[in-house]
Amino acid sequence: MLEHGGQLRKAAAHYGIPLADWLDLSTGINPEPYTPPAIPLAAWARLPEDDDGLMPAATAYYATADLLAVAGSQAAIQGLPALRAHSRVGVLHPGYAEHAHAWRQAGHEVSLLAADDIEAALPALDVLILFQPCNPSGVTFAPAALLRWHAALAARGGWLLVDEAFIEASTQVSAIQQAMPQGLIVLRSLGKFFGLAGARVGFVAAHPALLAALRERLGPWCISGASRRVAQAALADTAWHTATRARLQQQGAHLKKLLTDTGLAPSGGCGLFQWVLHPHAAAIHQRLAQLGIYTRLFEPPTSLRFGLPGSAAEWRRLTAALQQEGA
Repeated sequence: MLEHGGQLRKAAAHYGIPLADWLDLSTGINPEPYTPPAIPLAAWARLPEDDDGLMPAATAYYATADLLAVAGSQAAIQGLPALRAHSRVGVLHPGYAEHAHAWRQAGHEVSLLAADDIEAALPALDVLILFQPCNPSGVTFAPAALLRWHAALAARGGWLLVDEAFIEASTQVSAIQQAMPQGLIVLRSLGKFFGLAGARVGFVAAHPALLAALRERLGPWCISGASRRVAQAALADTAWHTATRARLQQQGAHLKKLLTDTGLAPSGGCGLFQWVLHPHAAAIHQRLAQLGIYTRLFEPPTSLRFGLPGSAAEWRRLTAALQQEGA
């Protein structure tokens, strides 16, 4: 399996620092997650049921009924490649590596594309996979470009797949449409903005025919009854959405300024993370880890992703470490 952020126990063992003493900035997950309501015993004791209220809440939140609830975006990422015959697949790079990995594992021909190369590569592709905003680079795409690329792909039976895992913490407009057309697939997750990565809840927005095929592929009871209750409450809490979006925008801007002021000016990011291209990223990653601060190292390109601290004390700790690093 591929490496991901968040493997704090491994870092704690490697550096000999107790787990409780770490500041984990490696994941890009909201450090102040939504607080779920109490879960009734029935949610644990009964098999999950589709008519429990989750899908109406999701329809209201995502502004479409063309949705399938899945066990996090990862379930869809692994399931979708099986729904196509051999295809030529372009994946934005750098980006979330599980997409390219899943399509390669399913036998498809995968090319990694820089954002500037998409237009030229499009005529040779059957599937284009983008991230809005991109993790880790923060690259975004204009809605008009997405519409144009989708139209070109769909005209020949192709797909545009847009992973919007971080979109709630950005200022970008979702690619989801009220009536999802053929050839457009959008992935959403409760893991990042809501901070509920452990609940393993995500949604696929797509044409109903594709959703039916994916549902058949994934089988019944993809999401536990308890996670469905948590997701329903989180999606319906509009006051929390508004307050959290404002807070993340403010904190993302603060993190960008802090990194810039200490000599690590970000090359991109969003409300939940900042991405720093740096030739000595590995050494910086190691020095911060020796102070108990865990960042996400990427190679290639040689870079670091910084998530948000979750408290005033954590902000002070990061500031002191960065100032020491800059010195």
